[in-house]
Amino acid sequence: MFWQTTRFRIDLRQARVMGIVNVTPDSFSDGGKHATVRAALEHCEQLLKDGADILDIGGESSRPGAQAVSAAEEMARVLPVLEGAWKLGCPVPLDTAKTELMQRALDLGVDIVNDINALRAPGAVECVAAHPSCGVCLMHMQGKPRSMQVAPSYEDVLVAVREFLGERAKILLDQGMMSERIVLDPGYGFGKTVEHNFELLRRQDELKVLGFPILAGWSRKSSLGALTGRPAGDRMPASVAAALAAVQRGATIVRVHDVGATVDALKVWRAAGLLGS
Repeated sequence: MFWQTTRFRIDLRQARVMGIVNVTPDSFSDGGKHATVRAALEHCEQLLKDGADILDIGGESSRPGAQAVSAAEEMARVLPVLEGAWKLGCPVPLDTAKTELMQRALDLGVDIVNDINALRAPGAVECVAAHPSCGVCLMHMQGKPRSMQVAPSYEDVLVAVREFLGERAKILLDQGMMSERIVLDPGYGFGKTVEHNFELLRRQDELKVLGFPILAGWSRKSSLGALTGRPAGDRMPASVAAALAAVQRGATIVRVHDVGATVDALKVWRAAGLLGS
């Protein structure tokens, strides 16, 4: 299994670690730590030293209750960082839901569009489908970041996520996009209760029927805090455990803050024969 992107064909026969680079003042766990271009690029370099395979760069917080930012402000935050990260020789996704920013980033040579809104903004599908080879990650989210945690409800969370992601992927396939360019994200923590998140994790392997690689983003999420009673900055052990569980249940990419710890844990489980090759 591979993920075709602008510059790289990423081998997903072994789980890959995507390091998070938040160029924001208000992200729930590390907002403000990497908000300057220099700090963000130094963080990118450190994540690669720690073993990251992919660097995910975003300029707008998607935490519950987050305020939207303008396209101009988001561009000002991320474009210089994308330009610098592109030179580091690894796959670079842009984490955005704005079509205008997707196009600017693809023009710069960005490898992947990672969209929490699954390309539902006007023109987003056409923007990505028109590109000859960029990768895309489609995520499930019930509602919008500002209101998504206000009483989320499902008859069956796994079925709802699977149907939504299958429909969004089909739209891209109908536009002529190769299936190897598409990755799906069940959207842990996005419009889901603690119970929804853990049910989705327990049944995550049921998403494999869609035929696309799965990306799981559990890092420091509030559901881990609800389970452990720990604040966001103290959730590394729980985050690593959740990443391992997600890979066991079919995820081939894990999006994390704590890259070094996650990479080491995957190596140990792989050596023990718990994660295949």
